[in-house]
Amino acid sequence: MDAQGPRAVDAGAGERTSTARTLDVRWIHGSPSAKHNTDPDLQVHVHDADTVILRQNMAVDYEAPFLFLLFGEARAVLIDTGATASPAHFPLRRVVDGLIRDRQAARPRDDYELLVLHTHAHGDHVAGDGQFTDRPRTRVVDAALDAAWPFFGFDRDPDGVARVDLGGRVLECLATPGHHAASVTYFDPWTGFLLTGDTVYPGRLYVEDWPAFTRTVDRLINFCADRPVTHVLGCHIEMTRRPGVDYPVRTTYQPDEPPLQMTTAQLADIRAAIDTVGDRPGRHVFDDFVLCRRDPPEGAPAGT
Repeated sequence: MDAQGPRAVDAGAGERTSTARTLDVRWIHGSPSAKHNTDPDLQVHVHDADTVILRQNMAVDYEAPFLFLLFGEARAVLIDTGATASPAHFPLRRVVDGLIRDRQAARPRDDYELLVLHTHAHGDHVAGDGQFTDRPRTRVVDAALDAAWPFFGFDRDPDGVARVDLGGRVLECLATPGHHAASVTYFDPWTGFLLTGDTVYPGRLYVEDWPAFTRTVDRLINFCADRPVTHVLGCHIEMTRRPGVDYPVRTTYQPDEPPLQMTTAQLADIRAAIDTVGDRPGRHVFDDFVLCRRDPPEGAPAGT
């Protein structure tokens, strides 16, 4: 694992680069009544043999975040741990352990590791961390700024690109503040996924630091120009399929969801929306997302 400091990299010799695959998935999207919930606590979608996308059940928590489990030859990384701490209500550790055992059965390795990272430190992305604290051969990197930034080297160079080597699969990691001061975006050359957390997704983009968010979107656009990005994947779906219409906050049944995946062209749409919003705080509705500018009170720190 190379997280000693950020440095720009290209996919090295022997690394598999992006393969275009569809994400035609019917995600669990809640039930008309929680009493009649029939969804699993955690949906498991195997995108390929080494890439798994997980979604939390809305009946367990209305945020229904998406999590990502990526396998390399030496270690796996779990990106985010969901919105619920209790393993009885949200058995994330059991599901992840089972997926790792299945992979180990096909490719045994006694010293196989698990690394737990995050897109940012909000509670619906870190609540399950405690399920992994006593897991053997596991490192949980705290999502807070003072822990995550040194791990990636962003405390020394916030504009750098850090590498996390899983063994034949190297993620590129960027500091992308705006939604949260410690937000991180991950690019996986293996699949072409750009994992943007709550910075970009089909929903309400809550912005705590408007100048930082603007710089982040510019950076993502420039970054994608040099990478084979296949899908931009955030951690929530909050829009409906009707342009400009989102589900209300705390909705637990979303039968008309659009796809999770967005495109690099939609990054340009977000950048244009930033210019349209200008200096106006509040909620600003666009076809595929809603910009919610939350300027902190004067003198208060942003992104906490």
